[in-house]
Amino acid sequence: MNNLMRGAMALMLALSLAGCNKLTQYSVSEEEVNQALQKHNNYEKQIGVAGLVDAHIVLTDLSSKIGREEPDKVTLTGKATVDVSSLFGPQHAEMLLTMKAQPFFDKEKGAIFLKDMQLVDLQAQPEKMQGVLNTLTPYLSQSLKDYFNQKPAYVLSTDRSKAESLAKRFAKGLVVKPGELIIPFTE
Repeated sequence: MNNLMRGAMALMLALSLAGCNKLTQYSVSEEEVNQALQKHNNYEKQIGVAGLVDAHIVLTDLSSKIGREEPDKVTLTGKATVDVSSLFGPQHAEMLLTMKAQPFFDKEKGAIFLKDMQLVDLQAQPEKMQGVLNTLTPYLSQSLKDYFNQKPAYVLSTDRSKAESLAKRFAKGLVVKPGELIIPFTE
């Protein structure tokens, strides 16, 4: 009977600790961030370079990888359509973009931002457009950084769940783990 009681007490303790974990943090999965990015996917920019090139860029199909490629970072991939006007006339291209950012929780706004976004790779189709698009890269990179510094990747809601509501009220920062962002309630 003594071993049975110890086993039952150990099981109860383990279950209590597992239950406590849910009360001390909230987790936002990669899938949830990707769904939010798709809903708020409205980056559109007109970029001109010294009167020589004018480009209209629309970013679509954003997808995140949280803490998988680089610890504490989010890697975003996306597609962009680009309509370019230049001395050579109008041209159209598709781009595949890879960006990296530092996730940051803004307690006041109850939102996760992707700060200091860096454009780390840009592939153009057709390939002959790569040179023109490389000219736009510094401007595009700064524009993406500004956009993601202002627009949250994920906003906590008090309506979705009690745990998410608690996270919005008691968050103490943000921890990046592979495939998820953890918002602890305690330090």
